[in-house]
Amino acid sequence: MNKYDQLMAVERVTVSLDAELAAAVKEAADADAQNLSAWLADAARRRLATRGLRDVIAEWESDHGPFTEEELAVARDRLGS
Repeated sequence: MNKYDQLMAVERVTVSLDAELAAAVKEAADADAQNLSAWLADAARRRLATRGLRDVIAEWESDHGPFTEEELAVARDRLGS
């Protein structure tokens, strides 16, 4: 049992990734000094949070209308994207 398993209850799952993506994920995990499981768990948490944010935005837009191009430009500027 590794340190990651000792910190929380875990469920082992099997995933399949294309070879290029798998190599990139392993490289990113190494660069971030994380084991592969921890790195993938973090990526999954971020994806789930993004889904929640998408729902919040959709609800806001249904109440107030779509964001204008100006509002989106301001948001992009603030986010640095």
